[in-house]
Amino acid sequence: MRILIADDEPLARARLAVLLRDCEGAEVVASVGDGEAALAACVQHRPELLLLDIAMPGLDGIGVARRLAALPDPPQLVFCTAYEEHALAAYELRAADYLLKPVRIERLREALARAQALRRRASSATATLLAQVHGAPLKVRLDEVLYLTADDKYVTLHRAAGDLLSEQSLKAIEEAFPDRFVRVHRACLIPVERLLGLHRDPDGTVRALIAGSDTSPEVSRRNLPAVRRLLRGG
Repeated sequence: MRILIADDEPLARARLAVLLRDCEGAEVVASVGDGEAALAACVQHRPELLLLDIAMPGLDGIGVARRLAALPDPPQLVFCTAYEEHALAAYELRAADYLLKPVRIERLREALARAQALRRRASSATATLLAQVHGAPLKVRLDEVLYLTADDKYVTLHRAAGDLLSEQSLKAIEEAFPDRFVRVHRACLIPVERLLGLHRDPDGTVRALIAGSDTSPEVSRRNLPAVRRLLRGG
Protein backbone atom coordinates (compact mmCIF):
# COMPACT_ATOMS: atom_id res chain seq x y z
CA MET A 1 0.00 0.00 0.00
CA ARG A 2 1.37 3.39 -1.05
CA ILE A 3 1.33 5.70 1.99
CA LEU A 4 1.75 9.45 2.48
CA ILE A 5 2.59 10.83 5.95
CA ALA A 6 1.47 14.37 6.82
CA ASP A 7 2.44 15.79 10.24
CA ASP A 8 4.00 19.11 11.24
CA GLU A 9 6.27 17.36 13.78
CA PRO A 10 9.40 15.88 12.14
CA LEU A 11 9.84 13.37 14.97
CA ALA A 12 6.28 12.16 14.58
CA ARG A 13 6.79 11.68 10.83
CA ALA A 14 10.03 9.81 11.45
CA ARG A 15 8.44 7.53 14.06
CA LEU A 16 5.58 6.61 11.73
CA ALA A 17 8.04 5.86 8.96
CA VAL A 18 9.97 3.54 11.28
CA LEU A 19 6.79 1.74 12.38
CA LEU A 20 5.70 1.29 8.77
CA ARG A 21 8.90 -0.63 8.02
CA ASP A 22 7.46 -3.41 10.16
CA CYS A 23 4.09 -3.37 8.37
CA GLU A 24 3.96 -5.83 5.49
CA GLY A 25 3.18 -4.24 2.14
CA ALA A 26 3.54 -0.65 3.37
CA GLU A 27 5.50 1.77 1.16
CA VAL A 28 6.03 5.41 2.20
CA VAL A 29 5.93 7.48 -1.00
CA ALA A 30 6.33 10.89 0.68
CA SER A 31 6.41 12.66 4.04
CA VAL A 32 5.26 16.30 4.40
CA GLY A 33 4.81 18.84 7.18
CA ASP A 34 1.63 20.81 6.43
CA GLY A 35 -1.80 20.58 4.86
CA GLU A 36 -1.09 22.33 1.57
CA ALA A 37 1.94 20.11 1.02
CA ALA A 38 -0.23 17.07 1.76
CA LEU A 39 -2.71 18.06 -0.96
CA ALA A 40 0.09 18.63 -3.46
CA ALA A 41 1.71 15.29 -2.57
CA CYS A 42 -1.62 13.49 -3.04
CA VAL A 43 -1.88 14.86 -6.58
CA GLN A 44 1.75 14.07 -7.36
CA HIS A 45 2.16 10.64 -5.76
CA ARG A 46 -1.46 9.34 -5.74
CA PRO A 47 -1.09 7.48 -2.41
CA GLU A 48 -3.58 4.81 -1.43
CA LEU A 49 -3.49 5.92 2.21
CA LEU A 50 -2.84 9.22 3.96
CA LEU A 51 -1.69 9.14 7.60
CA LEU A 52 -2.84 12.61 8.59
CA ASP A 53 -2.25 14.75 11.67
CA ILE A 54 -5.06 17.14 12.62
CA ALA A 55 -3.39 20.04 14.46
CA MET A 56 -1.14 21.56 11.78
CA PRO A 57 -0.41 25.23 11.02
CA GLY A 58 -2.41 26.73 8.18
CA LEU A 59 -4.70 24.13 6.64
CA ASP A 60 -5.38 21.54 9.35
CA GLY A 61 -6.08 17.85 8.88
CA ILE A 62 -9.86 18.23 8.86
CA GLY A 63 -9.56 20.86 6.11
CA VAL A 64 -7.27 18.58 4.12
CA ALA A 65 -9.78 15.73 4.39
CA ARG A 66 -12.64 17.92 3.18
CA ARG A 67 -10.66 19.08 0.15
CA LEU A 68 -9.50 15.57 -0.69
CA ALA A 69 -13.12 14.44 -0.86
CA ALA A 70 -13.40 16.38 -4.12
CA LEU A 71 -10.74 14.26 -5.84
CA PRO A 72 -11.97 11.51 -8.20
CA ASP A 73 -9.95 8.83 -6.39
CA PRO A 74 -9.01 10.13 -2.94
CA PRO A 75 -6.75 8.11 -0.65
CA GLN A 76 -8.08 6.37 2.41
CA LEU A 77 -7.59 8.47 5.54
CA VAL A 78 -6.22 7.48 8.92
CA PHE A 79 -5.92 10.37 11.37
CA CYS A 80 -2.95 10.28 13.76
CA THR A 81 -3.42 12.86 16.49
CA ALA A 82 -2.90 13.61 20.17
CA TYR A 83 -6.48 14.87 20.56
CA GLU A 84 -9.53 12.67 21.15
CA GLU A 85 -12.12 15.40 20.56
CA HIS A 86 -11.84 15.34 16.75
CA ALA A 87 -12.85 11.69 16.41
CA LEU A 88 -16.49 12.39 15.50
CA ALA A 89 -15.53 14.87 12.77
CA ALA A 90 -12.97 12.38 11.45
CA TYR A 91 -15.49 9.56 11.09
CA GLU A 92 -18.03 11.93 9.53
CA LEU A 93 -15.37 12.43 6.86
CA ARG A 94 -15.29 8.62 6.44
CA ALA A 95 -11.84 8.12 7.88
CA ALA A 96 -10.77 4.48 7.97
CA ASP A 97 -9.40 4.86 11.50
CA TYR A 98 -8.42 7.34 14.21
CA LEU A 99 -5.12 6.72 16.02
CA LEU A 100 -4.01 8.50 19.16
CA LYS A 101 -0.35 9.39 19.62
CA PRO A 102 1.93 7.79 20.47
CA VAL A 103 0.83 5.37 17.77
CA ARG A 104 1.33 1.71 18.64
CA ILE A 105 2.41 -0.77 15.98
CA GLU A 106 -0.56 -3.07 16.68
CA ARG A 107 -3.09 -0.28 16.13
CA LEU A 108 -1.24 0.93 13.06
CA ARG A 109 -1.44 -2.53 11.49
CA GLU A 110 -5.15 -2.67 12.28
CA ALA A 111 -5.65 0.72 10.63
CA LEU A 112 -3.74 -0.33 7.51
CA ALA A 113 -5.81 -3.51 7.20
CA ARG A 114 -9.05 -1.56 7.60
CA ALA A 115 -7.98 1.04 5.02
CA GLN A 116 -6.95 -1.69 2.58
CA ALA A 117 -10.30 -3.44 2.95
CA LEU A 118 -12.23 -0.21 2.44
CA ARG A 119 -10.18 0.69 -0.63
CA ARG A 120 -10.67 -2.77 -2.11
CA ARG A 121 -14.41 -2.52 -1.52
CA ALA A 122 -14.62 0.91 -3.14
CA SER A 123 -12.53 -0.22 -6.08
CA SER A 124 -14.62 -3.36 -6.54
CA ALA A 125 -17.73 -1.24 -6.81
CA THR A 126 -16.40 0.57 -9.88
CA ALA A 127 -14.35 -2.18 -11.57
CA THR A 128 -16.18 -4.20 -14.22
CA LEU A 129 -16.02 -7.41 -16.21
CA LEU A 130 -17.32 -7.73 -19.75
CA ALA A 131 -20.21 -10.15 -20.32
CA GLN A 132 -22.34 -10.98 -23.35
CA VAL A 133 -26.13 -10.68 -23.43
CA HIS A 134 -27.77 -11.77 -26.70
CA GLY A 135 -24.50 -11.05 -28.45
CA ALA A 136 -24.22 -7.52 -27.06
CA PRO A 137 -21.50 -6.52 -24.55
CA LEU A 138 -22.54 -5.69 -21.00
CA LYS A 139 -20.37 -4.36 -18.19
CA VAL A 140 -20.85 -6.19 -14.90
CA ARG A 141 -19.65 -4.63 -11.68
CA LEU A 142 -17.11 -6.72 -9.82
CA ASP A 143 -19.01 -6.45 -6.55
CA GLU A 144 -21.98 -8.23 -8.19
CA VAL A 145 -19.95 -11.35 -8.94
CA LEU A 146 -20.32 -14.26 -6.49
CA TYR A 147 -17.80 -16.51 -8.25
CA LEU A 148 -16.55 -17.41 -11.73
CA THR A 149 -16.38 -20.78 -13.44
CA ALA A 150 -14.95 -21.80 -16.79
CA ASP A 151 -15.66 -24.47 -19.39
CA ASP A 152 -13.94 -25.08 -22.71
CA LYS A 153 -15.16 -21.86 -24.35
CA TYR A 154 -16.79 -19.46 -21.91
CA VAL A 155 -16.50 -18.13 -18.39
CA THR A 156 -19.72 -17.94 -16.39
CA LEU A 157 -20.22 -14.94 -14.10
CA HIS A 158 -22.40 -16.21 -11.28
CA ARG A 159 -24.51 -13.42 -9.75
CA ALA A 160 -27.51 -13.17 -7.45
CA ALA A 161 -29.32 -11.47 -10.35
CA GLY A 162 -28.57 -14.36 -12.72
CA ASP A 163 -25.63 -15.92 -14.51
CA LEU A 164 -23.96 -14.31 -17.53
CA LEU A 165 -21.35 -15.53 -19.99
CA SER A 166 -18.06 -13.83 -20.74
CA GLU A 167 -15.46 -14.43 -23.43
CA GLN A 168 -12.70 -13.27 -21.05
CA SER A 169 -10.64 -16.19 -19.78
CA LEU A 170 -10.15 -16.89 -16.08
CA LYS A 171 -6.44 -16.28 -16.55
CA ALA A 172 -7.05 -12.86 -18.13
CA ILE A 173 -9.43 -11.89 -15.32
CA GLU A 174 -6.99 -13.10 -12.67
CA GLU A 175 -4.16 -11.08 -14.24
CA ALA A 176 -6.32 -7.97 -14.59
CA PHE A 177 -7.39 -8.11 -10.92
CA PRO A 178 -4.55 -9.90 -9.09
CA ASP A 179 -5.70 -8.83 -5.61
CA ARG A 180 -9.43 -9.33 -6.14
CA PHE A 181 -9.76 -13.04 -6.83
CA VAL A 182 -8.48 -16.28 -5.36
CA ARG A 183 -8.22 -19.40 -7.53
CA VAL A 184 -9.69 -22.40 -5.74
CA HIS A 185 -9.62 -24.71 -8.76
CA ARG A 186 -8.27 -24.56 -12.29
CA ALA A 187 -11.81 -23.68 -13.42
CA CYS A 188 -13.01 -21.46 -10.56
CA LEU A 189 -12.19 -18.01 -9.15
CA ILE A 190 -13.81 -16.46 -6.08
CA PRO A 191 -13.70 -12.76 -5.12
CA VAL A 192 -11.44 -12.45 -2.08
CA GLU A 193 -14.02 -10.48 -0.09
CA ARG A 194 -16.63 -13.24 -0.63
CA LEU A 195 -14.45 -16.12 0.59
CA LEU A 196 -15.85 -16.97 4.04
CA GLY A 197 -14.01 -20.17 4.86
CA LEU A 198 -13.61 -23.86 4.05
CA HIS A 199 -15.76 -26.95 4.61
CA ARG A 200 -14.66 -30.58 4.42
CA ASP A 201 -17.14 -33.18 3.12
CA PRO A 202 -17.30 -36.65 4.70
CA ASP A 203 -15.35 -38.00 1.71
CA GLY A 204 -12.53 -35.51 2.41
CA THR A 205 -13.35 -33.05 -0.38
CA VAL A 206 -12.60 -29.47 0.69
CA ARG A 207 -15.08 -26.84 -0.46
CA ALA A 208 -15.08 -23.04 -0.36
CA LEU A 209 -17.86 -21.15 1.43
CA ILE A 210 -19.02 -18.09 -0.53
CA ALA A 211 -20.87 -15.09 0.91
CA GLY A 212 -24.21 -14.69 -0.86
CA SER A 213 -24.21 -18.14 -2.49
CA ASP A 214 -25.30 -21.63 -1.48
CA THR A 215 -22.80 -23.13 -3.92
CA SER A 216 -19.56 -24.45 -2.44
CA PRO A 217 -16.98 -25.05 -5.18
CA GLU A 218 -14.37 -27.72 -4.65
CA VAL A 219 -10.88 -26.52 -3.66
CA SER A 220 -8.15 -28.48 -5.42
CA ARG A 221 -5.21 -29.89 -3.51
CA ARG A 222 -2.91 -27.69 -5.57
CA ASN A 223 -4.71 -24.48 -4.58
CA LEU A 224 -5.62 -25.40 -1.00
CA PRO A 225 -2.40 -24.10 0.66
CA ALA A 226 -2.78 -20.64 -0.96
CA VAL A 227 -6.46 -20.46 0.01
CA ARG A 228 -5.64 -21.34 3.60
CA ARG A 229 -2.89 -18.69 3.74
CA LEU A 230 -5.36 -16.10 2.49
CA LEU A 231 -7.91 -17.04 5.12
CA ARG A 232 -5.23 -16.76 7.82
CA GLY A 233 -4.54 -13.22 6.66
CA GLY A 234 -1.41 -13.99 4.67
